[in-house]
Amino acid sequence: MSRPGHFCSSGAVGLDVIRRYAAVRQAVAWCYRGGSISAEPRINDRIRVPEVRLVGPSGEQVGIVPLAKALELAQEYDLDLVEVAATARPPVCKLMDYGKFKYESAMKAREARKNQAHTVIKEMKLRPKIDPHDYDTKKGHVVRFLKQGDKVKITIMFRGREQSRPELGFRLLQRLASDVEDLGFIESNPKQDGRNMIMVLGPHKKKTEAMAEAREAQAARKAERQGTTDAPSEGETAEAPADAAEAPAETPSEA
Repeated sequence: MSRPGHFCSSGAVGLDVIRRYAAVRQAVAWCYRGGSISAEPRINDRIRVPEVRLVGPSGEQVGIVPLAKALELAQEYDLDLVEVAATARPPVCKLMDYGKFKYESAMKAREARKNQAHTVIKEMKLRPKIDPHDYDTKKGHVVRFLKQGDKVKITIMFRGREQSRPELGFRLLQRLASDVEDLGFIESNPKQDGRNMIMVLGPHKKKTEAMAEAREAQAARKAERQGTTDAPSEGETAEAPADAAEAPAETPSEA
């Protein structure tokens, strides 16, 4: 008969083993889902293949060489051996300055994100019997959106008895489209949607062009402000000749 203490100890050990096994299974499953796979390419000693197809620093094809020979050439050129095509047989590796390559790639990605244009749909709501002043204000917003290269969704809201006269909203949408035809066009014709009538205006100018023009205008304003700050004031310009004229009078004569 086994002792009670021995039985309890074996049960605790068995539970600990089960927990460790479950943790290992979870880690393995996470790895297979791609959790531990790095997006960085393998370089230098991390490359574990007998031979590689080597590309030189200038892009010239060296050919298939043993890994040891490729690492020796990398050390000779003071460069890194970078695996650029891991799925090829044999893998393709290139001699390059990996630190410089990563920096240039990051700068290109940053510039691409900076110039990336996201089309945005703005929305403007109007009433069929809108006041002329309010109409001008709303139209100004539509003009600004179209100049920025954004689409504009115009919504006419009908209330009460206004629902029986949809032609009022249709004429208002046509009037607005005519007023901004130099900046945009009717992308989606007016259509009734419950109590509302909707029309979508698209800009003639692309988003990237609008962003480029905005950056140029901002740079021009910045240059103008710097020019104004650096220019001397009228008082300073007028005092300069006076100081020059008084200089000889302050010098005592030795005669």
